[in-house]
Amino acid sequence: MSYSATAERESEPASTHASEVNRVVFASSIGTIIEWYDFLIYGTAAALVFNKLFFPADDPFLGTLAALGSAAVGFFARPFGGAFFGYLGDKLGRKSMLLVTLVIMGLGTFAIGLLPTYEQIGIWAPILLVTLRIIQGIGLGGEWGGAALMVLEHAPKHRRGFCGSLVQVGFPIGLILSAAVFAAVSQLPEEDFLSWGWRIPFLSSIVLVALGTFIRFKVSESPVFLEMKAKKEIARNPFVEAVFKHPKNFLIAVGLKICEVSWVYMLTVFMVVYATKNLDLSKALMLNAIMIAAAIEIVTIPLFGYLSDRVGRRPFYFAGTIFTVLFAFPLFWLMDTRDPYIVIAAIAIALSFGHGLMFGPQATYFPELFGARVRYTGASFGFQVSAAIGGGLTPILATVLVNKFGGSHGVSMLLIALAGITFIAACFARETRHDSVREL
Repeated sequence: MSYSATAERESEPASTHASEVNRVVFASSIGTIIEWYDFLIYGTAAALVFNKLFFPADDPFLGTLAALGSAAVGFFARPFGGAFFGYLGDKLGRKSMLLVTLVIMGLGTFAIGLLPTYEQIGIWAPILLVTLRIIQGIGLGGEWGGAALMVLEHAPKHRRGFCGSLVQVGFPIGLILSAAVFAAVSQLPEEDFLSWGWRIPFLSSIVLVALGTFIRFKVSESPVFLEMKAKKEIARNPFVEAVFKHPKNFLIAVGLKICEVSWVYMLTVFMVVYATKNLDLSKALMLNAIMIAAAIEIVTIPLFGYLSDRVGRRPFYFAGTIFTVLFAFPLFWLMDTRDPYIVIAAIAIALSFGHGLMFGPQATYFPELFGARVRYTGASFGFQVSAAIGGGLTPILATVLVNKFGGSHGVSMLLIALAGITFIAACFARETRHDSVREL
């Protein structure tokens, strides 16, 4: 059956009370905050610490590249998590996968904080670090889709975009928490920071995971999934059905994600390296700029989600890609001024409009592209494949381009090319705000 649907065929989740909707949104958002915190502290540590403690090299560039490469491994693991837990979520239910993925991510993050360094155990240190990063990626790969689906399938039709955007707010809040805790421990003397201070952000995550698991345990299963289960309409092989029987929607999801995810990790990972190494800006300034920009996104992401219920999802992808093309060069010109206020303003503008415009409606738009039978698999796998390509490779490619050409022009051209891919995907995507969440 086609994934397309009309407003006349819309059937809302049966008598889902407002209190239950609020509970599901809260539980999904809290868990997503924790997941993003766990995943993002690695990126910050890779830029500031891991190149020295786990990937020592005579050439600082090679050490930095190796550390960023280890961060990218987590992105490459995310599609496997999306496919595996998406498959189980479409077969067994959404709620159980939310609990499992949160625990996997939390334990992986906590274990990173316990690792000995290269100086202590040699080559086993980076091997163990990369292994735990893979576990992080698998956990996050399965978590996002489940959180998005739980909200989508409980929310009333006219508020799906707004409710879904509250799941997305987990990213900037997680970003603030990760940047804040690293900003705090980076105030320690360098020796203490490299010895034990960097471990605090990883070890403290175990408390957040326990809290998130408790909250998520209390939410009810998706009414859409329960209805499919009662009618015996569960897909026999959700992965095959989502990716091979309906490849257009899968490829569109990959294309829609590529610009936004490349842009945000360029800002939050590569830009920290670029600004501290090439522009001699302080770690504190860059972390503060990221925190301020993320705080603004806590407002702009729900705003864009709310507006997507009024004007549709697609317009935000057109607007976001156009902004990226226009701002790809000015962003670096503003950074090159080295003026703290200009740097903070540039990061804040870039994050909200190059990332938030597209990220806000995403938790609603991606699942809406797929039918209920394969929604977890299709949305998760498409999202995470693009995240692996854009988020995993972009900081590395940007670092190589700056090192090779001695400037930021190559990075700007790369971002413009990726924006072009998303623009084309948006042209082929359909509008979904009137579609039924029960369409198979």
